[in-house]
Amino acid sequence: MTSTSLKHTTVLLDEAVDALLGGAGPEPAGTWVDGTFGRGGHSRLILLRLGPGGRLVAFDKDPEAIAEATRITDARFSIRHEGFRHLADLPAGSAAGVLMDLGVSSPQIDSPGRGFSFRFDGPLDMRMDTTRGESVADWLATAEVGQIAEVIRDYGEERFAGPIAKAIVARREERGPLATTAELADLVAGAVKTREPGQNPATRTFQALRIFINAELEELQQALEASLSVLQPGGRLVVISFHSLEDRIVKQFIAKHSKEVFDRRAPFAKPQAMKLVALDRIKPSAAEVEANPRARSAIMRVAERTATV
Repeated sequence: MTSTSLKHTTVLLDEAVDALLGGAGPEPAGTWVDGTFGRGGHSRLILLRLGPGGRLVAFDKDPEAIAEATRITDARFSIRHEGFRHLADLPAGSAAGVLMDLGVSSPQIDSPGRGFSFRFDGPLDMRMDTTRGESVADWLATAEVGQIAEVIRDYGEERFAGPIAKAIVARREERGPLATTAELADLVAGAVKTREPGQNPATRTFQALRIFINAELEELQQALEASLSVLQPGGRLVVISFHSLEDRIVKQFIAKHSKEVFDRRAPFAKPQAMKLVALDRIKPSAAEVEANPRARSAIMRVAERTATV
């Protein structure tokens, strides 16, 4: 099964592009940013909607996503082989809108060689960017019980994090490090005593290790902060999250910057003006979830940069 044979259905495709370009008028000009190109669903629709004076800059860490992006021959499009924290490298006030789709693409999940899923046996990798950094297998080969338990608990919200971590280290000491997704999934299944209905016992552990090895939450926080600098007044920030840890960060970030900040040490000083206006919270329709079950947990939040910089 090759990545080119795997299909990806973009979640909230029309809703996200409508929200991003909302208010920009027909044939929008200016520079727009797709912070997570993936397989290019959002980028392609944005390009269809932009005018001749529009430009789209996309980011992605995945070499396979970069290869897919080279198929786009539109001169208004460019792709950077970098994570979206590198939004900070763009000039201040240069972007008319920023879109971030935080989901893992179907080709990534469904390709056994990437090691993202317990449904297929493959190398225990999980790196978004396979050209750099250590894999999950590399990290688990040396990490201590406490470190592993902390990652699985904090990023997977797994209540059996302790037993799972102990089982991983015990297995390592007895028979050598874990090397494949099937080995990890089987080990977790033996350590998790109760299962949530309809959920594989390894779900939370795999999520936690993927988030950790790719520093996903840290990068999201960096990208959100960078968006404040990069967005023009009136520019839209659109973020699609797929689990509660991500959505909590996005929700709190928008809420934090959607109110004036008063300095209690200087009660008569002018408050710091709010930087964002929260516009919307959108979930996929029942029809979309039925057609694409992977959309069911998606939440899209939309905010607009204020005129005060």
